[in-house]
Amino acid sequence: MSRWSLYTWKRDGRSLRRALPTLTVLAALLTTSAGVAAGAAGAVERDVLGSGGLTQIELSSFEGDASVRPLTTSALREAARAKGVRQVVADYSSVLYAEENGTYDLASHTLTPGDDLPVTKGKVSAPLGPDEVVLPAVAQGTDFAPLLGRSVAFGYTRATGAASGTSAVIKLKIVALYDPSWQADGPGVAYLSQDTAALLAAARSGQPAEAFRDREGAQSAVVVVEHQRQVAAVTKSLQNKGFSASAVSDRVRNLPGLFGAADLAMRVGVLVLALGALALGVVRAADSARARIGQFAVLRILGSGRPELRRILLGEAVLSGGVAGVLGAAVGTALSASLAGPLSDVLGLPITVTDALPGPAWAGAALLLPAAGLAVGTLFGSREALRRDPYLTARAHS
Repeated sequence: MSRWSLYTWKRDGRSLRRALPTLTVLAALLTTSAGVAAGAAGAVERDVLGSGGLTQIELSSFEGDASVRPLTTSALREAARAKGVRQVVADYSSVLYAEENGTYDLASHTLTPGDDLPVTKGKVSAPLGPDEVVLPAVAQGTDFAPLLGRSVAFGYTRATGAASGTSAVIKLKIVALYDPSWQADGPGVAYLSQDTAALLAAARSGQPAEAFRDREGAQSAVVVVEHQRQVAAVTKSLQNKGFSASAVSDRVRNLPGLFGAADLAMRVGVLVLALGALALGVVRAADSARARIGQFAVLRILGSGRPELRRILLGEAVLSGGVAGVLGAAVGTALSASLAGPLSDVLGLPITVTDALPGPAWAGAALLLPAAGLAVGTLFGSREALRRDPYLTARAHS
């Protein structure tokens, strides 16, 4: 860098310092987008995929769709025999209601490996026992905390005809309570073992449990593979067998809304920042060189060559881009960190301030691209002015 660059950059209002505000804004936008996307991705990785989602595949059954294989006992056994599959857990839905105290009416589901319940009290064993249940801490005005650890009588429906049924009672031990704001399967859900959930679903349809599982099948199922590298192959194999199969990691990594928008903005931001810096370099360098062409002509006459004048402009470009990168990265990082709380509310996942910090690669891009783009643009933008004859230029400006 020429020793004159710092002097002219600070003292001359016509220097490339004028590009500083625009480049700072671009760098800040890139850094903010990178921080928001990093925060969302980190939360998903830790709280969703970290619970086993990387090795899970979800099977779905759609009533009335003959193209999708129903999740009957035989079908689930075939899925379990696929190479690389370690476990298959089916989800059966029914309803539990208050038999003695309270007026609650809770939907029931199988507790599958994909359910990462935010337990507030008690402990969830894996798998749940046939006489165990996990409930929300509070549901429909009933506080279940006093019942934790106790066996409670629950009512359920046993169908006796096409439009008739009777009540039956099942005793289940409440082993854990979870935060009721967690509603992946809807509000107020009771989670049961696979066999108990199937028993209740079969009773509701008026069939023995085994017959129900053989004929009707489950609503969905979670397939757990031995290693995440096998997920793609197992998913493809299950799809070829007629199952509606999708990797859990694919679903959560393509979250819509703010995460997707920030991720797209981050990638587009790199291109915009690079092109913006390049365009500013061309325009600002041309304007700056024309505005100071008289000064440059005098320097040329006094012995300074075009390479030295070009080094002055390049030095100003590097200074402007460097300062813009530092300021933009600092402002963008502070802004993305301040958005950690609102981002947590939007995604429903806990995101800390450190989660919302941009990664080294994106921070480096915000720091380096303004200087690099402005410098390259300066090389192109200053050529015409520096080619002029210094004597003719000095005479014209005298």
